[in-house]
Amino acid sequence: MEERIRANKMYKFSHLLNKVGMLKKKSVTEPLTAEELQLIEQLREQPDLLARFQSILGLTRNEGSALKTADEVEGLLIEEMRRLGHAGMSQWATRAEERVGREFKQQEPQARNRKKKR
Repeated sequence: MEERIRANKMYKFSHLLNKVGMLKKKSVTEPLTAEELQLIEQLREQPDLLARFQSILGLTRNEGSALKTADEVEGLLIEEMRRLGHAGMSQWATRAEERVGREFKQQEPQARNRKKKR
């Protein structure tokens, strides 16, 4: 009888944990959508952005050895968002410069491409 009560309590406890999301659920691998595949391809082309997103996800999942306070995590997330913005702007600028160079070369085929001396 005591075992039945104990088993029933354990069932209720595990059932409650499952309800609040504290138990790991069995992951069912669903096929990726076209949008998800496109995102993966874009991130493969831009490894700097991929690294930033991985870092942000790591912070939100509380990965790492030390438990951090909410203020510490907030500060780390703000810094990672700044790095993400910087990486995004750098990639944009590089691509914009390449595009302008190609367009200029099409308009002026005789023009030379010189780099600034330092």
